[in-house]
Amino acid sequence: MTTVWLPDPSASRVMGGLPAGMVADVWTGGTDLPASADSVEVVIPPFPVSRPDLSQLGELPKLRLIQLLSAGAEKVIPWVPPGVTLCTARGAHDDVVAEWVLSVVLAQLHDLPRFVRSQQEGRWDFTLTGELAGKTVLILGYGSIGAAVARRLAGFDVRVLPVARSAREGVHGIAALPDLLPQSDVVVLLVPVTPSTERMVDAAFLARLPDGALVVNAARGAIVDTDALLAELTSGRLHAALDVTDPEPLTAGHLLWSAPGLLLTPHVAGAGGKPMARALAVAKAQLARYQAGEPLLNVVGEDGY
Repeated sequence: MTTVWLPDPSASRVMGGLPAGMVADVWTGGTDLPASADSVEVVIPPFPVSRPDLSQLGELPKLRLIQLLSAGAEKVIPWVPPGVTLCTARGAHDDVVAEWVLSVVLAQLHDLPRFVRSQQEGRWDFTLTGELAGKTVLILGYGSIGAAVARRLAGFDVRVLPVARSAREGVHGIAALPDLLPQSDVVVLLVPVTPSTERMVDAAFLARLPDGALVVNAARGAIVDTDALLAELTSGRLHAALDVTDPEPLTAGHLLWSAPGLLLTPHVAGAGGKPMARALAVAKAQLARYQAGEPLLNVVGEDGY
């Protein structure tokens, strides 16, 4: 039998049971390990991964696979023991994150935060707003979520510029960014945190965007140089919608709280609907592949991708 650690006592029920030949135990990320520590082969850490003591993973002699319930892996990568495969739940949250992206893009372009404030103040605040039609939207990090965003943009009469780490048919490589950014009215950030992407949205990156451009971050806060973004927001040249920040959560009194032109949500883009059920469905399919000896999906490489 293959022992699998689940993050919650209800996880097996939500998954509809484990694949044949597997037995479940529960590890919630605490320092006290279950009695099955000497036999466990697969660990599904808690979701979201916040502050569990993942150093315990190095004490599991038969561990072979860490299956995440998130699309991001940066908080777990430092704790993966040698010889252990790390996989994400890529695909589990595509639709709901894409919906968040479209929601905040439309809200910002149509000035909805302004009208919410006016409603709260009891003011009839007529003003002309922007529109999405005719805009150029650059999607930086064109994976499964990026493709879901592009599908939702298809009916809005926009031009989409997909950008991935490497160029492929129909998709630009990151090397093309200097030429693409000046054309982009909206930039959607969806890249993972790696040494090559951390702070990639810096002052030089932002300076290439045209006046009035909108920066949307549904990736991780560390992708953006916060000070550089604050400078652009304060000047009024750019606007932004952030679901993630650096630091996160924001400290009391941080300048982002009051930055002009910013729509801020507390890391909820992937939290709509039933995020745990979606992630566990991906995990169950992965467990079936592991048990059958088939190639695993969404494997994280040494470079963090």
